[in-house]
Amino acid sequence: MIEDFLEHVLAGGTTEVEEAVRKAAAAEITPRFRQLAAHEIVEKNGPHDLVTVADRSAEAHLTASLTALLPGSVVVGEEAVHADPAVYDALRGDAPVWIVDPVDGTRQFVHGDPAFCTLVALARHGEVLASWTYAPALEQMAVAVRGRGATLNGEPLRSGAPAPGEVLEVASSHPDYTTPEQKRALLGLAVDGVRPRPCGSAGLEYLAVARGALSGVAFSWEYAWDHAAGLLLVAEAGGADTTVAGEPFRVTGGNALPFTAARDAATAERIRTLLGGAVRPPHPSAYPETPATG
Repeated sequence: MIEDFLEHVLAGGTTEVEEAVRKAAAAEITPRFRQLAAHEIVEKNGPHDLVTVADRSAEAHLTASLTALLPGSVVVGEEAVHADPAVYDALRGDAPVWIVDPVDGTRQFVHGDPAFCTLVALARHGEVLASWTYAPALEQMAVAVRGRGATLNGEPLRSGAPAPGEVLEVASSHPDYTTPEQKRALLGLAVDGVRPRPCGSAGLEYLAVARGALSGVAFSWEYAWDHAAGLLLVAEAGGADTTVAGEPFRVTGGNALPFTAARDAATAERIRTLLGGAVRPPHPSAYPETPATG
């Protein structure tokens, strides 16, 4: 059963999962968009780390529907791991794993900004096999399957490469979510020819890279639910990723940070070099005010 389903997905059979994601969003997320009551928003680890009733309900919905599609699979979801960190260990096990971020960009969702999405990835033995990035308020569904490419609303995605001499726009970890040491590393991007800015929804930033609308991302945290779907999307659109140590990012963890994903390998290497260089003084425009991820 498991092998048949995985073969089906790798052959391009993603419709059932896509439908499950759409149904979860329609039932649990969209009706609550711009309709949240104050008691339905809770701080987890501080004022910049929010969770809502939509996050929890959508993750429960997806946990039920995705494991029904693939009996024997397990779910590593952001909210489940918050409740029990041991859940994360499933990424290193033998069972297929659904990696779920029910509302990526909770901060945007809470503030009525449509730039949020639901992220689902299917992995086994640490390898991401397929991913779904769904932004219901933007009516965007991006799907990637390892070895078969990536699409946005059914149309092929190609990231391309920045034009020679083009200023690189790089979305990076928002200052609200970084330690002083991480800030110093990310300030390596504050050089001529690079325009860094704080990221919004990580999933939508990855989609922008896959579309060729953003040069790259640079992140200082490694939670799989934020990155698994987008990294496969970028890779299947023709992009590349690397940690500061020059190694591919591992969804199972233990990565050298920060890491980057970019439109092409040359851009990824340029960003990696800047992240691993000497600490530089802040650039005046390094972090303009934009919404943060949540």
